[in-house]
Amino acid sequence: MNSGKRGEKMAGKLFVVGFGPGSVEHMTKRAREAIEESDVIVGYKTYVDLVVDLIAGKEVISTGMTEEVSRAQEAIKQAERGKNVAVISSGDAGLYGMAGLVYEVLIEKGWRKEDGIEVEIVPGISAIHSCAALLGAPIMHDACTISLSDHLTPWHVIAKRIEAAAAADFVIALYNPKSGRRTQQIVEAQRILLTYRSPHTPVGLVKSAYRERQHIVLTSLGDMLEHDIGMLTTVIIGNSSTFVYDGLMITPRGYERKYKLASAVQPLKPHERLRPEAEPWSLANVRTIAEEAYEKVSAPKQIERLEIAISPGVTNKTLTTKQMIDIARIVGEKGTITYTPDHYLKVTMETERPDEVVRELLEAGLTVAPTGNVFVMKACDFCDGEKKDAIPYAEQLYKQFGGMELPKELRLGFNGCGMACYGAVHEDIGIVYRKGAFDLFLGGKTVGRNAHPGQLVAEGIHPDQLIETIARIIRQYKEEGYANERFHKFFERKKEVGGFVYGETLKTEPAACGE
Repeated sequence: MNSGKRGEKMAGKLFVVGFGPGSVEHMTKRAREAIEESDVIVGYKTYVDLVVDLIAGKEVISTGMTEEVSRAQEAIKQAERGKNVAVISSGDAGLYGMAGLVYEVLIEKGWRKEDGIEVEIVPGISAIHSCAALLGAPIMHDACTISLSDHLTPWHVIAKRIEAAAAADFVIALYNPKSGRRTQQIVEAQRILLTYRSPHTPVGLVKSAYRERQHIVLTSLGDMLEHDIGMLTTVIIGNSSTFVYDGLMITPRGYERKYKLASAVQPLKPHERLRPEAEPWSLANVRTIAEEAYEKVSAPKQIERLEIAISPGVTNKTLTTKQMIDIARIVGEKGTITYTPDHYLKVTMETERPDEVVRELLEAGLTVAPTGNVFVMKACDFCDGEKKDAIPYAEQLYKQFGGMELPKELRLGFNGCGMACYGAVHEDIGIVYRKGAFDLFLGGKTVGRNAHPGQLVAEGIHPDQLIETIARIIRQYKEEGYANERFHKFFERKKEVGGFVYGETLKTEPAACGE
């Protein structure tokens, strides 16, 4: 007991006592001693009633729900007046009990251990342990506790913890699962858990452990909401190895990995059991995620030159103001943005995070593709979408071939009507949608004094045959083309590509806009 200055009354002592599930048999000797030594008992009325036989003749200060702060303040005040005070909690005072709050209130008052009132935290048997004992041995392996009460903790934080524990295969004890007002939290908890665990996962429901109205139910994760769950219920959810045997819920520790549990003779001698070769799953033998992550973080940063093509879409030619702002932010002042005649922006920049740059551009709603010797598609705007019948085929072609590495840049032009106003017929491969079918041009050349349109090799290709027809052409060019060989040169050299013969030009028909 600490003493004050000479002439002052000696300060009292503050016990914060966890008395376990409620029965005297499961209360620790030190908990009983602390209550006996105390002049004043402070607690929630329900808890006071559980220890009424131990507090006869003592001053009792009991309050209801939501009065925890006032109880802590009053207990400290009584101790400062020189009294020994016991703040009582069921279970363990340091697990959802009063220990933390008492310290917080003391700290607000400027309390210090060396010259403030003496504080002793008296541990008790917590609900997870008392309920586990009644169920069998469900927490033999890694376990955690989560309170579903969102009166003090935001629900999104609780949900995140449930998800993390479920994903990590912890045995989970849910405290405060349900009350008269809080009815959906346990429903949401079950929903989260079922995304990671089988509905057959064993679940134990224990109400009022070691008290007069004790009630125990063994059920499953999928069926647990069919049973009565309230504020006095602790819900213990097994992990992936938990099983039920003869009315008992058991979680193996892992002994079966090393030992024969039904045999008197073990495969490993005592001195062999802790060797690394006997534990292939141990840290000594397995590279952990943490090690790999550390290596990635500590490795020297690699600066890469990133060059990509971006656009608002295959057929969309309009960038929104927000997209332009996003592009400028992502590329930064040191990067460059170049507009090309192929209706895309070429972004060039140096970065340590190329994958993240691409991800951000995609999240901005942009189409992203590599540059260089790859498949490039230049589609018209389909008269601002009015002539939209061919758009799905254009998008499918880009999805299948966009960015594919080839001997040389391969440009495919796609026009949505017979006017071909975007010049598809001059590209390496030209596709023109007309009369519900497709005309195909091969070997065009867009620039130079000898620029020329492609050769019309097919008319009226059925839409169902278009993708396979183009795939056949591209596949042959990819496999048989020389490095840096333009497609029109390739077509001339091979004489036949994709089943179409070089020099056999079909006679074109005059086309009107709208065909």
